[in-house]
Amino acid sequence: MGLLNTLIGTGTGLSVGTKAPDFTLNDQHGKPVSLADFRGQKSVVVYFYPKDDTPGCTAEACSFRDQFTEFSDAGAEVIGISSDSEASHKKFAEKHKLPFTLLSDRGGKVRTAFGVPATFGLLPGRVTFVIDKEGVVRHAFNSQINATKHVAESLAVLKASR
Repeated sequence: MGLLNTLIGTGTGLSVGTKAPDFTLNDQHGKPVSLADFRGQKSVVVYFYPKDDTPGCTAEACSFRDQFTEFSDAGAEVIGISSDSEASHKKFAEKHKLPFTLLSDRGGKVRTAFGVPATFGLLPGRVTFVIDKEGVVRHAFNSQINATKHVAESLAVLKASR
């Protein structure tokens, strides 16, 4: 089953209870954002997605957008990460009125640091991590197909930890 999970990308990468690796990436406005910026202040929902403006990624991003107030009320920051450029992220965020940060992980270094598996070894994986104020992973969810479930999973974890 381990080889099959590797091939189809069903693992989640970082395990619950481990410290999330710090990173600094540029957002859709060219501004550097670090995971450490939020430590001690708020939880962070980091979701890795394959590509801007594709059907599944748009559904996922719009679902996070539609529930954004609930994330804010739960004391959490939402951050989307893909390998798309800052300009692509800016266009995607403007087109869909996304109120949260999108980070450009050109080369996939942060994706690799988080251990996000590729689906069938080709397509960048879709994995969401809920990271607490201390920088510890409290939940990890992987589903390439059920993009909008990432939002429900994350909110449930945040609400349960309040």
